Amino acid sequence: MTRDLSRNMVSYMKRDSRLSGVLHVLLHLAEHDGPLTSEEMAKAMETNPVVIRRLMAGLREHGYVRSEKGHGGGWTLARDPSRLTLRDVYTALGCPSLFAVGNRTESPGCLVEAAVNAALDQSLQEAESLLLGRLGEVSLAALNADVRRRRAQHGRAAGSKRHTHKPATTAARGDRQ
Repeated sequence: MTRDLSRNMVSYMKRDSRLSGVLHVLLHLAEHDGPLTSEEMAKAMETNPVVIRRLMAGLREHGYVRSEKGHGGGWTLARDPSRLTLRDVYTALGCPSLFAVGNRTESPGCLVEAAVNAALDQSLQEAESLLLGRLGEVSLAALNADVRRRRAQHGRAAGSKRHTHKPATTAARGDRQ
């Protein structure tokens, strides 16, 4: 029962995939020798260049990326990937909600509901603390090393420009930003 319930919740919850998308883009920047344009990144992400520019603007404000206009311009990393953590990127995105679970009402008049809220609040705070701690331990360089390891296992050269994805279904994409 629990397994079916969790699958159903994932199917119906609106997911915020910005962190995943931004990390994807940052990994492309980390592997590329020069700047990448918003158009190039949008093609890899199967989205609109405006979406990429919007996401990258927040990262630029935090000093994680920089952009150059004109011929030969584009986006580059402004920080060493070993000094940029997943938590840094999460924070630059405005700390989106990590969980979709919440209380039915925030100010219950019922003692039963107050007890439920207290238990859920404590559990969610503990889970959020653990997750944020883990995000702070993982650097962009560690993700990049994982990408290279996966390429080696699949027989693709580390410098390969080819970017492949399994075809995404509408349900698998979630909420693409």
